[in-house]
Amino acid sequence: MYHHILISTDGSETATKGLDHGLTLAKALGAKVTIVTVTEPFPVYAAAAGGAWVAPVDVGGGYEESQKELADRILTAAKDAADKIGVSAEVLHVPTGFPAEAIVETAKTRDCSLVCMSSHGRRGLGRLLLGSQTAEVLAHSPVPVLVVR
Repeated sequence: MYHHILISTDGSETATKGLDHGLTLAKALGAKVTIVTVTEPFPVYAAAAGGAWVAPVDVGGGYEESQKELADRILTAAKDAADKIGVSAEVLHVPTGFPAEAIVETAKTRDCSLVCMSSHGRRGLGRLLLGSQTAEVLAHSPVPVLVVR
């Protein structure tokens, strides 16, 4: 049924629930796993862009390095969790991407048959301000999406 499960994580407690669920499902099905984390571009407020937040082409000050270190820690913990229950998993860091877009693209290019991810379950103003990566993945994924709450 599901031969390759893509599990997304940002290292949060909520995302860890999705990771654990996806790994358990993969073990039960004997499925291959890819675990992905995405680093968003550094946001910069630009009055010239109508007062919008925009991402610069190149950001100094160590942002990329610190985000790579964070991604490495997230993926190491995720890989350790997979190893602990006997699931073979590949890890992937997508730097300077938008999470929903990167998850959908990874599902396509890696021939995944299921995406497993968590939802923070925000509603109202919180969802409006923060957006919903899960909703974007649900809307654009070429494969089924399992949402864990």
